[in-house]
Amino acid sequence: MTPNIHIRPIDPSDNRALAKVIRDALTEFGANKPGTVFFDPTTDALYELFRSPGAYYFVAILDNELVGGCGIFPTENLPTGTCELVKLYLKSSARGSGLGKLLMQKSMEWAKQNGYAQVYLESMPELSKAISIYENVGFTRIHQPLGNSGHSGCDIWMTKQL
Repeated sequence: MTPNIHIRPIDPSDNRALAKVIRDALTEFGANKPGTVFFDPTTDALYELFRSPGAYYFVAILDNELVGGCGIFPTENLPTGTCELVKLYLKSSARGSGLGKLLMQKSMEWAKQNGYAQVYLESMPELSKAISIYENVGFTRIHQPLGNSGHSGCDIWMTKQL
C-alpha cells in the first residue's frame, strides 16, 4: 500500500466528493438503479447522516484527494448488537491496493469498540468483486435482509460476527 494514504473521519467538506465516488462506482458497475444508494438522498449528505448515534464513517485520502470511504450505521430494526457496514466505495484508481479491505477493517474495529457484536451488509450481483472481498474477511451469506435499510435494489445479504 502506498504511504501517501491517510484514513480519517468524515468531514462536512467531504459530502460532494463522496457522493461522486459512490455514484461513479455504481454507474461503472451497472448498479445505478432504483432501490440503491445511487438514488438515496442521504448520499449527498453523508457527513450529516453519520452524525447519528452509533454511526461512524471513515474516508480515504490518497495524495490529497478523497478516493473513497466506508462506515458503520445503526440501521433501523437490526437485531440488538448488530450494525450495518455501509457505503464502501472507492474510485477506480484506488481499487486493488488493499484500501477497501483496510477501510472495512477500520470500520469493523470501530464497531467492536463501540459495543456491536455483529456486522450486516447488503450488496448486489453487479458488485461481485466486493462480495468476494467480504467473503474473504469472514462474511457469510444469509437468506433474507435484516433491518430496514430502504435499499430494495440489494438482494445479497451477509453477516459477520465481531
